[in-house]
Amino acid sequence: MEVVPWRHCYMGLLLPNNFTLNPLRSIQQFPLSSYGTNMTRLAPVVSLSHGGGPMPLLGDPSHKEITNSLKTKVPRILKLGTSDQPKAIVLVTAHWSTNKVTISSGSKYGLLYDYYGFPPETYEIKHNAPGSPEVAELVEKALKDAGVECNKDTERDWDHGVFVPMKLIDPKAKIPIVQLSVLASESPAQSYAIGRALSTLRSQNVAIIGSGFATFHNLRLMFSGTSDTPQFKQQNVEWSKAVTDAAMTNNDVEREKKFTQWRSWPESFVMHPRGGAEHFLPLIVCAGAAGESAGRNYADDFRGLDMWSYYWE
Repeated sequence: MEVVPWRHCYMGLLLPNNFTLNPLRSIQQFPLSSYGTNMTRLAPVVSLSHGGGPMPLLGDPSHKEITNSLKTKVPRILKLGTSDQPKAIVLVTAHWSTNKVTISSGSKYGLLYDYYGFPPETYEIKHNAPGSPEVAELVEKALKDAGVECNKDTERDWDHGVFVPMKLIDPKAKIPIVQLSVLASESPAQSYAIGRALSTLRSQNVAIIGSGFATFHNLRLMFSGTSDTPQFKQQNVEWSKAVTDAAMTNNDVEREKKFTQWRSWPESFVMHPRGGAEHFLPLIVCAGAAGESAGRNYADDFRGLDMWSYYWE
């Protein structure tokens, strides 16, 4: 009888000396490519409320919660100050409407003080974050690959929809910004398509921010005092339910259907007058960029109204 030499080797079992141990043999193996989708971290998408003009920077009491969220919540969502912070931000601003979506493609921009009647110091605000021609090219390619016509622009300065929130979010002005316009046509389908095209940048660690006032932007009702009435506040609650329902819809196709029909939602023309949807459009772009990411939201009190912001990680 052949004598087989044995040795103690693995988990207390006696194994022959000529036995080659493969501890992974019993584990199902997958090619590395199968892990790609799940292991890729996507940069966040944030649709935020940027407040009125430069007021969040002035300590205005009615903007206290909006200002605090821009200082604390949004930087946490973006993971600023960590190794996961975005390499750049594409910021869709409500204050730039164009016939074709337009991309700020320069390396440096001044500020456009597109507000009136504020203290002199508000026209001396600085935010010296860099632009990014490289990321602007990525944006242009993503849009054109999706069949979205676009232009690049090296001259238009950053408006207050960009520099007011970003001065609070990134006070050190380290994160490069690429400013993006909304469509003058106010087309929800095209706006959603723009966002869907931008979603491809998230895997390259480019975050998407929509800067507007999606919950309510009707200055006539605000300045007349109508927005302070109980009747209006109830209308705003019903409207916000519809907005939140759409934004929190996880399925991309279903979310798109809801946003393309947003003008049929209750009180849509009260909250955003006909021809005045520019402060809602950044949310539609962000909803398109969200893909299959799960949505979250938070509300900031503004003059007795809940101003909702939405984000996807």
